Amino acid sequence: MQKGFIKSAALLGALSVMLGAFGAHALKQLISEKSVAIFETGVRYQYYHVVALLITGILYKEFTNNYLLWAGRLFCLGMLFFCGSLYLMAFIEITTHPELKWIGAITPLGGVCFIAGWLLLAAGVNKKLTGNGTV
Repeated sequence: MQKGFIKSAALLGALSVMLGAFGAHALKQLISEKSVAIFETGVRYQYYHVVALLITGILYKEFTNNYLLWAGRLFCLGMLFFCGSLYLMAFIEITTHPELKWIGAITPLGGVCFIAGWLLLAAGVNKKLTGNGTV
């Protein structure tokens, strides 16, 4: 699984750079400063959690357990829900669908995933297992 987390981190890291460049250049011409700031928050948190996912993948080899598996999964879910909802909120401004503003309600779910991922990362490093690697 560590290879999967490391590969995902690499791809999501590249996506972070692309989205950041898009936000810094093209997006500023399409949406308000407030929406650009929302988008940039998504990019920033995606990048932070790409690093967390990379670390989780590296640590998994030494500390093989389900805590680390779930930490990596929750970092991915957090990026989807937290960052993804912020990206969508920024783009809602340029659509003709203001009824989609409810998407902002998903953001806290992503934040909870991030928090749980960090806690599980700490627990996973604390609990080095032998044998089958289950918790």
